[in-house]
Amino acid sequence: MRKHHPKNERMKRRYLTYLEEAKRMSRKSTDQVAAAIAQFELSTGYRDFARFHVEQARRFKRELDTQTNPKTGKPLAHATIRSRLLALKAFFQWLADQPGYRSGIRYADAEYFNPSANDSRIATARRERPVPTLDQVRQVLANMKAETPYEKRDRALIALAQLSGVRDDALASLSLGHVDVALRTVFQDARTVRTKNRKTMKTWFFPVGDEIENIVVDWVSYLAKKHHFGPDDPLFPPTQIARNAEGTFAPAGLRRTHWKNADAVRRIFRQAFEGAGLPYSYPHLLRKTLTQLGERVCRTPEQFKAWSQNLGHEQVLTSFTSYGKVSNQRQGEILGALRGAGSISGNGSVGPLDAETIQRVLDHLKRTAA
Repeated sequence: MRKHHPKNERMKRRYLTYLEEAKRMSRKSTDQVAAAIAQFELSTGYRDFARFHVEQARRFKRELDTQTNPKTGKPLAHATIRSRLLALKAFFQWLADQPGYRSGIRYADAEYFNPSANDSRIATARRERPVPTLDQVRQVLANMKAETPYEKRDRALIALAQLSGVRDDALASLSLGHVDVALRTVFQDARTVRTKNRKTMKTWFFPVGDEIENIVVDWVSYLAKKHHFGPDDPLFPPTQIARNAEGTFAPAGLRRTHWKNADAVRRIFRQAFEGAGLPYSYPHLLRKTLTQLGERVCRTPEQFKAWSQNLGHEQVLTSFTSYGKVSNQRQGEILGALRGAGSISGNGSVGPLDAETIQRVLDHLKRTAA
């Protein structure tokens, strides 16, 4: 059975190069695009892209609806289906403008890859994920052992994630010299740290408590004094595995190389939260913990703007719209407080509110408008 088409392969290489060089997409993103195109080719029996017909797109959508996730055995998520279809739509829109394809593919033909309106709404709907409270993070840290170098590392990693809001891939690529415990800063240098959109930034420690900060300070000192790590050595070094005296493989120290991705970071988070009897909270959720904390402790627009910038957000609305959604529980608390602040009369009108309540509402409006 045919497994590739030479002409298609050449066009795919050109398109992926276009995405990386002209559209500045990451290799990880283009790999996902390549996978979607390969799946479509399999569906058509590797027919020449120039012989594209809208019925191929319609059939491919029907096939996606019947496929399952090989890991879970469940139907593909609507978000997964949508991302694959939109990747193919963009590809065929690009093809429609290429020599040798213009006569066979119309720009409008790519519209047949659009998912239905209902499926798009399902795929893009925001579903609330429980955000750990600061007390729960403290509970996790208190439950973690800190006897071996690996246990100390794991505890310090979660502590720094909460102390600084640094994303998981950036955590995995930080060096010891990026953390200045005297100034209470983390310098995320995009030349060596895998920051989002490769943006260089300086982050100050958030005021989350001395106990969390001390874990990080002790870890930095431990690496420098006990293991003689220098500024360019990894802040969170991988575990060195070697044969022990019994001839079995076991931990044998810390390596002086950085993790290549954030898989180990997420694994440490999962083990720590589940070990404390709490649902798994992936690293990014701690950034939402910080945002919710900021909404409570910041008293002026300027304070929340600084808090937002410390999370790496250029626009304060990013913190509000993407991170600062009021949870269902907090929503109930606020409405309960408002219910108690004013009496409901028999005709449904609300009685007068006291000056303190009015001021709280005004302060909230000022913060949300910043």
